[in-house]
Amino acid sequence: MTLRIGVAERDEGSYSPGVGVGPLRFGMTVDEVVEAAGILGPTKVGDCARHHAIFSPTWKVEVHRRGVAPSPPAVTAYVSRVAGLFCVAADAVHGPQVAYGGLPLVGRDMSELDSDAFAYAEARDMRFRYTPEGYPGPEDAGVVMRGQPVGQVLRSRPLFMVTRDGANTEWDSMPPEEYRVNGRPTA
Repeated sequence: MTLRIGVAERDEGSYSPGVGVGPLRFGMTVDEVVEAAGILGPTKVGDCARHHAIFSPTWKVEVHRRGVAPSPPAVTAYVSRVAGLFCVAADAVHGPQVAYGGLPLVGRDMSELDSDAFAYAEARDMRFRYTPEGYPGPEDAGVVMRGQPVGQVLRSRPLFMVTRDGANTEWDSMPPEEYRVNGRPTA
């Protein structure tokens, strides 16, 4: 996975359900994430706010694009101190394009993604699901679609996940920083 300047110049990243995204593998320690992410660009590690007592403390690793003036992270990785890497979020503007079975998921206008996902699923006899906010996404439990405002458009920001310590589902595992309603943070 290589990150380049500009949305139009996105390279594709790979996603393997239950395994990882690009060089990031679920279960990695924070040091392993920083080392693997270093090939993508500079990293910044910080602590996440602890909103649920059942979860161990969590780090947030922000990966910025190499050679780009200060900008939001292209990728944000969340690492539980007990379970390791459990969530990778691709930024709608700066992140790599990651597809699910050939359907691009990152940075899509949510209304276009909705119609494309429906047509894609129908043509391939696949199923898609909708989040409680109404965002379309693969029925794969490892992908949780989120919305990210970009100007006047709500664009797709997928979270590639596995469950973390004490959680039953990816929804239960979602980092509080990723809770959004219509692309706006709720936490």
